[in-house]
Amino acid sequence: MSRYAPVGGRLFTGPFILFSILALIGIVFIIERFIFGLGAVTNLNNGYPWGLWVVVDIVIGTAFACGGFALALAIYVANKGEYHPLMRPALLGSLLGYALGGGAAFVDMGRYWNFYQVFNPSVINLSSVMLEVALCVFAYIVVLAIEFSPTVLERFGARNAKRALGRVLFVFIALGILLPTMHQSSLGSLLVSLGHKVDPLWQAYEMLPLLFLLSAITMGFSIVVFEGSLSSLRFRTTGERPLLEKLGPIIVGMLVAYLVVRFGQLLLSGSLGRAFAGDTRSLAFWIENLLYLVPVVVLASAGMRRKPQALFLAAISMLLAASVYRINAFLVGFNPPPGYQYFPSVTELLVTVGMISIEVVIFLYVIKRFPVLHRAEQAA
Repeated sequence: MSRYAPVGGRLFTGPFILFSILALIGIVFIIERFIFGLGAVTNLNNGYPWGLWVVVDIVIGTAFACGGFALALAIYVANKGEYHPLMRPALLGSLLGYALGGGAAFVDMGRYWNFYQVFNPSVINLSSVMLEVALCVFAYIVVLAIEFSPTVLERFGARNAKRALGRVLFVFIALGILLPTMHQSSLGSLLVSLGHKVDPLWQAYEMLPLLFLLSAITMGFSIVVFEGSLSSLRFRTTGERPLLEKLGPIIVGMLVAYLVVRFGQLLLSGSLGRAFAGDTRSLAFWIENLLYLVPVVVLASAGMRRKPQALFLAAISMLLAASVYRINAFLVGFNPPPGYQYFPSVTELLVTVGMISIEVVIFLYVIKRFPVLHRAEQAA
């Protein structure tokens, strides 16, 4: 008998219906974008190379989707096989998150009909950081789909196909560790290429790839803790709580390493004084880093880690911290040419909410109909 099982139960619950409505609203405005162009639904302009869709759906969204990557590091690199029960929901979240990022990139393309050119060797720019990100993200979506496919094969009783895939799955697991390492660090390299256009509080140059990679790993662990603690609170289950507790010290170590690199770079570059300027950017900087300190304090305490509410708070704070860091780096700390301003339009926000809602709806459907969650995690 499989160690995993569908949650089951009624599909059309209140949350499912709500997110379905939000998804439909987003789809309507996405259709409008493709018919009438970007200007019909966004406030993007020539002064900003990206806006809400790129920052939230791609830069933040793909980092949210690093749960599978973070657990793969723990399970297959650090040899912590005890965390394997958390792997399937993490893979599902990663697959949906990266698919969302790929979809958002397509929606954000001015000449979306030329998207296939990214695979055309005769026209691609091998010096482009964006090329590396695009190819890695596409390849990682394929890898995640293959890694998650045993769940689908198990659902439809294709035991022989699942057994055959299992013999070569280690290749895709290795790729699943390599590819996110490449493109998450390359997102930091995007900021490096902007030079002085990024405020010194976030322009860390040679440290940016490392900072983005470290923060992506912490976001991956935090989304695992978020999903697990939310499940514990919602269904009153305890099966995965001991595993979430054991992740606490690992996450604290990652957060401390990130903060040491972050503040060490600012100190060595002489930019730390900007944090005390008393302006909007310095305030955003402190909000970002205080949010990082909350999970360090919470998860460093063994007693606090035993409380689902505390785990949930720590996970939310980590997700917000890394999200604010990316928003600050790409938008708040960005110096546009004179005369340009940007604030997302209502329709831009609705498209983003809609795309996230699509992901949530699919996630709810899959966990209720496919063997994603470990049996010990099922609701009574």
